[in-house]
Formats: sequence, C-alpha cells, structure tokens
Amino acid sequence: MSPVLYSFRRCPYAMRARLAIKSSGFSVEIREVVLRDKPQAMLSISPKATVPVLVVSPDLLLEESLDVMRYILGKHDPQSWLSSDTEKAKPLLEGLHAFFIPELNKYKYAKRDYDNIDPLIHREKALSYLRELDQKLANGRGLITKEKGFVDYVILPFVRQFSMVEQAWFNDQDLPNLRPWLKTFLEGDLFQSIMTKYSQWHEGDEPQFF
Repeated sequence: MSPVLYSFRRCPYAMRARLAIKSSGFSVEIREVVLRDKPQAMLSISPKATVPVLVVSPDLLLEESLDVMRYILGKHDPQSWLSSDTEKAKPLLEGLHAFFIPELNKYKYAKRDYDNIDPLIHREKALSYLRELDQKLANGRGLITKEKGFVDYVILPFVRQFSMVEQAWFNDQDLPNLRPWLKTFLEGDLFQSIMTKYSQWHEGDEPQFF
C-alpha cells in the first residue's frame, strides 16, 4: 500500500511536501483537500485539520511539512537536498517561521484576518527578511550550498506567496539575487510537476498517484 498524502495545491506547506516527494522519486496516493470542506477521513486521524498530512503506515503519521520532507529525503535523497539542512540553516529557518511568515500573513491577509493594521508596515518588515536572503544568494544559486537544497525549497513557497500579493511592486524591489532564484524555481520542471491539478478527494474515489 502506498503512503497517502493529504494535500492542497496552493498551500505553501503542502508544496514543501510535494517538492520533497517529487525530488525523492517516491510515489504516494494524493488526496486533494478543499480547505472549506475537509474530509472526515483526514480529520479523524489529524485533528489539527491542516495540510500536509502523510500517512506512511497505520503506525506512522506525519503532520508537519518539515517532518514529511525530512522523512522522505531520509529514505532517498538523490539530489542531496539534506546537505543544506545544517546548523548554518537554523537562523534562516527560525527567521522564516518566527518572523517572515507572520509578517507575510499580516501583509497578505490584513483585511480578512486582522483589524486596524497597516499591511504596508508588515510588507516592509517581511521585505527585510528577503533582503537577508538576497545577500545569502550572492555567491551561488542556493542559500547554504551552491545549488538549491532543502533550505531553499523550505523557503521558496513562501517567497512565491509574498511575491504574488503585489507582483509589479515586488518586481521593482532591489533584490538582484533573490528574484532570479525565485524565477528559476517557478519556471523549472520540478515546480511545474508539483502543480498538477487534482480533483477534490472523496471517500471511495479511485486512487490518484503523485
């Protein structure tokens, strides 16, 4: 029986899982979730009710995107992504989760989820993190190693999300290393391969494989 991945195409956390799975060469049964209509099969095993969820076996359930990535790549890592998952990466990953993503959310979802905040203040705060990434990219195509690896693919889905809020404004920013880094990711075969559209999964559907 193949592992089962509950996913949502546009969720950056779920993108991480699909990127690692595709890079590893593994095959999983993919169950596309509509966030406003989450399947009971997922909720019954993962009450946190967020994607991704990877059901490896009855005894092994992975509910966090980084756990999914590390588990899959720990089994097979043909492109040596995990070589960038080192002590040097910790400040970038901590900054991503503790600082950039909260600021991104306040910028992107200011009208929907927050009262009386100025999204442009949070846009500028988030941009400061991207400037740090831009400096890291000055010496190569990856943040830690010379080519993109684990850390890059952990961060890229969220940079993509930020860039899409105001695309013209983003394109005007002085990020000479980061914008090509993002562009090559978005135009590359790996990203294109994980963005296949799947119909919403319902109990009893024929399996679809990713």
